[in-house]
Amino acid sequence: MPRHALYPGTFDPVTNGHVDIVQRCATLFDHITVAVAVNPSKTPLFPLEVRLDMLTQVFAHTPKVTVASLDGLLVDFARKHKAHALVRGLRAVSDFEYELQMALMNRRLDDSIETLFLMPSQEYTYLSSSIVKGVARAGGDVRSLVPDCVYERLEALPTS
Repeated sequence: MPRHALYPGTFDPVTNGHVDIVQRCATLFDHITVAVAVNPSKTPLFPLEVRLDMLTQVFAHTPKVTVASLDGLLVDFARKHKAHALVRGLRAVSDFEYELQMALMNRRLDDSIETLFLMPSQEYTYLSSSIVKGVARAGGDVRSLVPDCVYERLEALPTS
């Protein structure tokens, strides 16, 4: 049976840290679904369709990776897509408490789906979508922090 993992997130926008996690997952799993979440508690910079498009462009030449939208419970999505694992990135200790709570709740909902935590490569430990958005909005250069297609979209936004 193929080893299939989900990498969920809002990816608003996708950063090189996200790409790093997916590329490293590709060495561990037969297939990875990047699940772009709709989170009602967040107001995204980019609409869902744009985030899906950017991720599809980023992973267009990575056959092990598919991109899909996620609305609802992650474990339901995992069951539907026959995924065996959820992958979450941890940049700092501050990420761990929230991610642990989510992992434990997901295990309670379906104990057949494992959660794996991956730390990003050292060069991306400080990187988050929020930081990228803040720097881009202020007119800073984020070219080295995001894939080219994301950089182009961020450059097209008005600066504050």
